[in-house]
Amino acid sequence: MATTEAPHSSRETAGAKASHDAGPIRVVLFDLDGTLVDTAPDLGHALNLQRARHGLAPLADAVIRPVASHGARGLIELGFGLHPDHARFAPMREEFLQLYAENLCLHSRPFPGILELLDALEARRILWGVVTNKPARFTEPLMSLLDLAERAACIVSGDTCPQPKPHPAPMLAAAELCGMRPGACLYLGDAARDIEAARAAAMPALVATWGYLGADDAPHTWGARAQIRHPLETLDHLG
Repeated sequence: MATTEAPHSSRETAGAKASHDAGPIRVVLFDLDGTLVDTAPDLGHALNLQRARHGLAPLADAVIRPVASHGARGLIELGFGLHPDHARFAPMREEFLQLYAENLCLHSRPFPGILELLDALEARRILWGVVTNKPARFTEPLMSLLDLAERAACIVSGDTCPQPKPHPAPMLAAAELCGMRPGACLYLGDAARDIEAARAAAMPALVATWGYLGADDAPHTWGARAQIRHPLETLDHLG
């Protein structure tokens, strides 16, 4: 696996100004939560453990699932009605993250079809990697526990670069770590910020509709190349 050290900012500027490169896709990059791996069960478990600590009833999986891609900030807001500017938000966030770290991979698994897609990409000698806003303290152990870390050409976490998605810096970092131009990379994500980041990096993108889209999401307005319903449909967009 390639190192996750962020590239120099001058490369970031150059990449952000580039247009989509013509030619075949050489790298497929994935968002982690809600695209590559179904982490909602463990995120929800941690949130409900925390709610129990504070005398609150558990939330249903169907309530938590659409918020899972929004990380600790979204889950704390959902579970406790706390915004980041509230005095209790920071300690509650740390408590949640500790509970999640202790229950990182009880039920998290790659989505159906993902392992088959990775096998197909590797058979075609197409690199793949991860660009996520999840901090490295969770991303790297989770990828290792799922036996995916050594297969990935790069893992760019939410704290690899100074700015997370929707800034293009993580996307450009991943392209550079793979030794490819952004336009030779294809990004899959399930949130508007994923597609925004890819577009800002001049990188084609697909919406993974099997992910954690909420009722208010409008992925047809995000500017992706296409929306796909199953991971293996990615193979139709490599030309």
